Amino acid sequence: MTSRTVVRRTLAATAVLALATGCSARAADGPPGAAGTGPGDAVSAVPSPSDDGRPRDESATPSERPTPAPGTTETKGKKEEGEGERRETGGAVLMRQGDRGDRVRELQARLAQIGWFDTRPSGFYGTVTAASVRGFQGKRGLPSTGSVTTVTWDRLLGMTKRPTRAELDGRTVDKPKAKPDPRCLDGRVLCISKTARTLSWIVDGTVRSTMDVRFGSQYTPTREGVFSVFLKSRDHVSTLYDTPMPYALFFSGGQAVHYSAEFAADGYRGASHGCVNVRDRAAVAALFDQVRTGDKVVVHW
Repeated sequence: MTSRTVVRRTLAATAVLALATGCSARAADGPPGAAGTGPGDAVSAVPSPSDDGRPRDESATPSERPTPAPGTTETKGKKEEGEGERRETGGAVLMRQGDRGDRVRELQARLAQIGWFDTRPSGFYGTVTAASVRGFQGKRGLPSTGSVTTVTWDRLLGMTKRPTRAELDGRTVDKPKAKPDPRCLDGRVLCISKTARTLSWIVDGTVRSTMDVRFGSQYTPTREGVFSVFLKSRDHVSTLYDTPMPYALFFSGGQAVHYSAEFAADGYRGASHGCVNVRDRAAVAALFDQVRTGDKVVVHW
């Protein structure tokens, strides 16, 4: 073996040893589990790359470091959180709980137009607004995050109109009238729209009365389709949930149209177990007296 070969092999072994030490070394003064000091964590004097791929000057003071570009964050943890949120919602977050301002007030007024917000618009994005947004998202197959994303906002804009000053102030709510399903225009029909969240009593194409309703949750959904009233029970009590169901008009198994004291008190913050809840007791009482067994029921979007 020549002396040149010995030197070459010695240099190679030294380089391998140096690399191995640099990639697995644990800092002597670092606490166990600290970032970059655990077994297998690399310790390097090379500055870590910034978000734009350039080396970051770690010696610079916070005021000297470049300001992150819009949409980026300084820390890896925050950046990963933002990316996860975008993946979950399918769009950037425009409004979330804790926000306030005119745009939040507009959100609340638009939700009120389609029956998802029952209190006066305040301009503050609190728990009630978040719950309303979650409900709106869930009914439309969107991730129920409670935060308004671009996708959620676009869907809401497409279903509502620009609120008036009176709506923004909470003095009135202008709900768009639901276009009756064609199946509701013939005969005696309880026409129930999940989009408008209303029940219309229609006889031979003429709307006799309309009332607010709410439906089951995603786990106990109200069935959609064409049914007929097969049982009327004025003072019914649920044997399954031990809950009063006054003026019950059963149309599909255990699902019925009936008055709900909870709906009257809490509005759309809750949901039924699949029934069509009415919060206007006088209206559903009058409806109960007019509807006959065998009358048609149409539940549609």
